[in-house]
Amino acid sequence: MKNRKLRAAALAVVLALLTGAPALAQLTFQGTVISRETMAVNAPFGGLIDKIPLRKGDPVRVGDAVATIRTTKVYAEMDGIVSGIFAKEGDQTEGITERYGGVMYIEPITRYVVSATTEKAYNSSDTKYVHIGEKVYLSCTKDGTHVGTAVVTSVSDVDESGNTPYKLEVTGGDFYMGETVGIYRDSAHSSETRIGRGTVQQHAAVAVKGSGSVLKLHVAVGDHVERGEVLFETVEGVLDGLYAVDNTIVSPLDGIVASVDASQGSAVEKGGKLITVYPSDAMQIEMKVSELDLNEVREGDRVSIEFEWDADGKLQLDGVISGISSVGDEKTEKSSGDAQYSAYVDFTPVDSVRLDMSVIVYVQDHEDEPEAEDGEGE
Repeated sequence: MKNRKLRAAALAVVLALLTGAPALAQLTFQGTVISRETMAVNAPFGGLIDKIPLRKGDPVRVGDAVATIRTTKVYAEMDGIVSGIFAKEGDQTEGITERYGGVMYIEPITRYVVSATTEKAYNSSDTKYVHIGEKVYLSCTKDGTHVGTAVVTSVSDVDESGNTPYKLEVTGGDFYMGETVGIYRDSAHSSETRIGRGTVQQHAAVAVKGSGSVLKLHVAVGDHVERGEVLFETVEGVLDGLYAVDNTIVSPLDGIVASVDASQGSAVEKGGKLITVYPSDAMQIEMKVSELDLNEVREGDRVSIEFEWDADGKLQLDGVISGISSVGDEKTEKSSGDAQYSAYVDFTPVDSVRLDMSVIVYVQDHEDEPEAEDGEGE
């Protein structure tokens, strides 16, 4: 204790000689940089963690990437034109689908479909069987002037009359709505290859659905899309209208990462903790004060802070004692018989300050303060 006081007193004398001010003795205390609180950065929506680029102890700034959450991408199942987008970013797909039948609709490039049956098929065992995916040839039954091609898209079970209903998607040719066409297996429309007859209908717009909440729309009404193109992305849970511009979650504060609470590949729910941060504006210095020095340390005292790593003394910060504990450290008291109390110093850190750094705190020794003259302060 005497060594600390002598050191502080010597420093005060030097400063006094340099500045011409009267020397005031100082007490010195060992301290450690701590944080008075932590804050969690939570996931605004659920999903699988794609990436967390941070580790414990890393500095983090406002806007830095905290995590990337994997989204579900919804793709176009056919070539067509986007129409009737009913969802906005942030909307739940289930509610939109319940109301409108889909998040959006695509009008297929192929304008026609044909509802057909094998009732008028050529009378042979081969023409009574229709296969999904096979290419067929169409010819209008009125005069044969309208011809085209199609592909079988679905085949139903045999009906009560012994015929097989099936559907075609027209891939080429122009027809009238409601027109009746013969369906053949060869381009010459040979009667022995006829597998049935059907009616031309308009190809209805196809509803596109999804699950979860819409994070991002990639298309607009009127866009031409190709099969396999991304239409929109969704995430799990409800966004409450507060959605991110993409699936990267960013830090809302400056600080130091206290812990990483999620891992790559793990699932996180909405509101789940991603990382915990020591906020920069919550840094304090905790210094230990012997009970013998308690009378010399008071809340509101202004102090000087010196960092032990800074041998040249280039970094000198000011602070204010903001609190003193009322309970001593039991371990210290048992080992040395001298109760130690914690005092806390508020200060404004710079970029080079890190948690757990050791510091020396200089506090004016109140024993050396001049006594107030009679009547002073009244």
